[in-house]
Amino acid sequence: MRLSRSLIPTIKETPAEAQIVSHRLMLRAGLIRQQSSGIYAWLPAGLRVLHNIANIVRAEQTRAGAQEILMPTIQSADLWRESGRYDAYGPEMLRIRDRHDREMLYGPTNEEMLTAIMRDSVQSYRDLPQMLYQIQWKFRDEVRPRFGVLRGREFYMKDGYSFDLDYASAVSSYRRMMLSYMRIFRDMGVRAIPMRADTGPIGGDLSHEFHILAPTGESGVFYDKAFETIDLGNDTYSYENQADLDAFFDHMTSLYAATDEKHDTVAWSNIPEADRREGRGIEIGQIFYFGTKYSEKMGFAVVGPDGAKIHPEMGSYGIGVSRLTGAIIEASHDDAGIIWPDAVAPFHAAILNLRQGDATTDALCEQAYAGLGDAALYDDRPARAGEKFADADLMGHPWQIIIGPRGAANGMVELKRRRTGERAELSLEDTLAKVRG
Repeated sequence: MRLSRSLIPTIKETPAEAQIVSHRLMLRAGLIRQQSSGIYAWLPAGLRVLHNIANIVRAEQTRAGAQEILMPTIQSADLWRESGRYDAYGPEMLRIRDRHDREMLYGPTNEEMLTAIMRDSVQSYRDLPQMLYQIQWKFRDEVRPRFGVLRGREFYMKDGYSFDLDYASAVSSYRRMMLSYMRIFRDMGVRAIPMRADTGPIGGDLSHEFHILAPTGESGVFYDKAFETIDLGNDTYSYENQADLDAFFDHMTSLYAATDEKHDTVAWSNIPEADRREGRGIEIGQIFYFGTKYSEKMGFAVVGPDGAKIHPEMGSYGIGVSRLTGAIIEASHDDAGIIWPDAVAPFHAAILNLRQGDATTDALCEQAYAGLGDAALYDDRPARAGEKFADADLMGHPWQIIIGPRGAANGMVELKRRRTGERAELSLEDTLAKVRG
């Protein structure tokens, strides 16, 4: 993408309404623009980040055996009355009426809708287990929307649901999702800490939150130092092996983490003081097991092998995709701007033309741009070099390919790594090879 033709409206000033780093940097880097309280438009670069995060989620969920679906954002109030949650959910639910005076709602979550879909589609135990997920916009009417996309009203979320015949199988699905989540966050280039959590309005008696460690995190967390080096490789644990899933979960719970607000006494007894680490965390996902809470209330049963009716055991699994964008920035930035992990960056590299109009410089920039295509943002603006450097640091591209007339005359470019600040003078061929990885 050529920056001269792009809608990436960077700003130098710190927006007065932005209280935290990620909100400030997302506005300044031209990723989002606020439309109303807690509701944002995602501009091209911001949307690319959302897509990159969502695609990492999709890839690992597919490996874990989940199937992607897409459900409506608007739901019937009758479904929520079946589960008993319509009146109990609280004012965070946006309740609306259509032109026929039917009560509807903008879905904050989808346990009821998917239970109804399964009730209409699955009748036999032979059709289970099933694991399904979607990535979709949701709405919760926060009383005080703040912190940009970390606490907005409309948000982009991955929500998944499992259906199993019995408790043991449901627990296996839960552990499968915990492993999938840990790999998802690893693949995004961030460190996540799982910790036991309250189930809240979702219900059930087993739940874990996942927190990204960030200096500006909203919760104090304690964790075992082993989380810093834990091996989640695909060869270490298999999704298809029950013993592997059990071993993984046992390893996680032996390293139990806790928030200082919740005073989890189990964690203090499990983590030796010498191995205990303290930090700040931002919640970016949560998983739940809640048994037959919804299948019983909504009349979803399958015929078992002996002809008896069985209410499937269920779990649900959420990841805040839009929230992750802000959380990653909170965990990875400096005074100059964002430092994107390679896997989620909107562009893998920025090409900085330091002498727009110089034939040799222009030609080498065009070669670099052709070599990287859509993975690069080509800063071809007739702007000062200092402005281009500042915007490249602000936007956080993992690599900067800096091309000026002196180096271009010899076919050389300067390559800068945003995270470390390391610079090297290389041929264009070697530069492209390094950037492509």
